[in-house]
Amino acid sequence: MIEKDLPLDTDSLVTVVGGSGFLGRYIVQRLAETGARIRVAVRNPERAGFLRPLGGLGQIAVVQADVGTGHGLAAAFEGATAGVNLVGILDERGGQRFDAVQAQGAARAAAAAAGVSAYVQMSAIGADAASRVPYARTKAEGEAAVLKALPFATILRPSLVVGPEDQFLNRFAAMAVLAPVLPVVSGGSKFQPVYVLDVAAAVLAALQSSESRGRTYALGGPDVMSFKAIMAMINRETQRKRTLVDLPDGVARLMGKMGDVLPFVPLTSDQFAMLQKDNVVAPGEAGLAELGVVATPMSAFVPAMLARYRPSGRFAKASPVA
Repeated sequence: MIEKDLPLDTDSLVTVVGGSGFLGRYIVQRLAETGARIRVAVRNPERAGFLRPLGGLGQIAVVQADVGTGHGLAAAFEGATAGVNLVGILDERGGQRFDAVQAQGAARAAAAAAGVSAYVQMSAIGADAASRVPYARTKAEGEAAVLKALPFATILRPSLVVGPEDQFLNRFAAMAVLAPVLPVVSGGSKFQPVYVLDVAAAVLAALQSSESRGRTYALGGPDVMSFKAIMAMINRETQRKRTLVDLPDGVARLMGKMGDVLPFVPLTSDQFAMLQKDNVVAPGEAGLAELGVVATPMSAFVPAMLARYRPSGRFAKASPVA
């Protein structure tokens, strides 16, 4: 195919698979701002009705589709000019399996999107076909399947995505409210948290620019932080002054095994394994800057985001920026 820019406007129809999650809602909203029509494909449309008011009347349609079985995907992509696949899982629960969702599911979505001119596959830093960790391995297998079906697809690999509804900062901030300590797992492991709105901006840029076709981008914010530094930041911003407790690897590994079967345990075996490696953009990798996105520092949004966890809530005096 001839590579060219693909401006998003009222003539565009973008199918977003898995668009009702934390990241998806922001991508759908940004797409709606371009005037494009959006078709959001999800397993449970009745739970995604909140997306429709993000656009104009009739601009956002929610349809049923399942990457696990392929049901509904062909119809979801019928007439689409661009596509985005956001489907992924952090752990295997409720019948969901990494291979079915992140590898085979990505392949099914890409096959159904054969008629599009631009496509974004959401992956993750750490995706590695040789990894012994199923999460990382199936992310890489999904990337390969997408590029085989759609060689012009853009792969985005974010680090830890954070923002108002995330399941990382919010989870540990809620823990700080109730627990006397905050656990630190592999405290020296480094992350490069990326703001959810920056990831949404990266998706739009990747869809519209011919320069992104067939390329992979690693998305990280301007702050590189250890796990322990992130816990300290949560402690400071929630004003809870909890003790940070470094968990020995043996204890953390046991917690991960418990988390494999108990949903309230904030760690699984896969997540423990992933924490053994830094989750940062490697030197020389293309990232947000190459997509024309200016990365947002944590200090710009985390204090307001975590204010509700303070003893006096949003009325508490803000902590000084570290």
